[in-house]
Amino acid sequence: MAAMMGTLRTGPASDRPDLLAVPVRDALATWSHAAEVLVAPIDPDLADTAAFCAAYEVGLDVSANCVVVAGKREGGLRYAACLVLATTRADVNGVVRRLLDVRKASFAPMDTAVAETGMEYGGITPIGLPAGWPVLVDEAVAGTPMVIIGSGIRRSKIALPGKVLADLPGARVITGLGMPAAPAA
Repeated sequence: MAAMMGTLRTGPASDRPDLLAVPVRDALATWSHAAEVLVAPIDPDLADTAAFCAAYEVGLDVSANCVVVAGKREGGLRYAACLVLATTRADVNGVVRRLLDVRKASFAPMDTAVAETGMEYGGITPIGLPAGWPVLVDEAVAGTPMVIIGSGIRRSKIALPGKVLADLPGARVITGLGMPAAPAA
C-alpha cells in the first residue's frame, strides 16, 4: 500500500524499519493499527514542519506536530505529548495544564524531550512514547483522513489515518487542544 501526499511517496512502515526510531518500531510491533502506518524518507534538513510542508507540497492542515509538555505537581514531573495540526498551537497553559493537574505547564526542554522519548528532536511522534504518558490528540487531528507526523527520527515522516491516533496507549481526543496559531510577524 503506497500513497502520495504532495510529492511525498509513502510505503508500509513494516517494509522500512530503518526509517523509524527504535521506540516507534517497538510500538508498531504490537499496535493493532500498524498495517495502516506508512512512512517516507525525507531530507533531515527539512524535518521542521514549515520547511517540510513547503519542500514536499504537503498542507499544514494535514501535518501534525507532537510537542512534549511538562508540569510539576507535589515535587514530581508530569509529562504529556500533545498532537495538534500545524495550523494551530497547543493550549499549554489552559487545556494541557488542567489535564495534567499542574499549576504551570511548559514545553519540555529539547534535551529532556529527546532523553525521555528516545527520539530525535524534530521527529518526536506520539507512537512509542514512554508508558504512562498521556497522549493528547486534538480532535482536528483525529478527524483528518490522512495526517503526517514524525517518525521518531528527522529523516522520515509517517502518514496514517488521524482517527487511529485515538487508539494509541494513553491517548485522549481533546476538543480545543489546538488553538489558532499566532500570525507571523
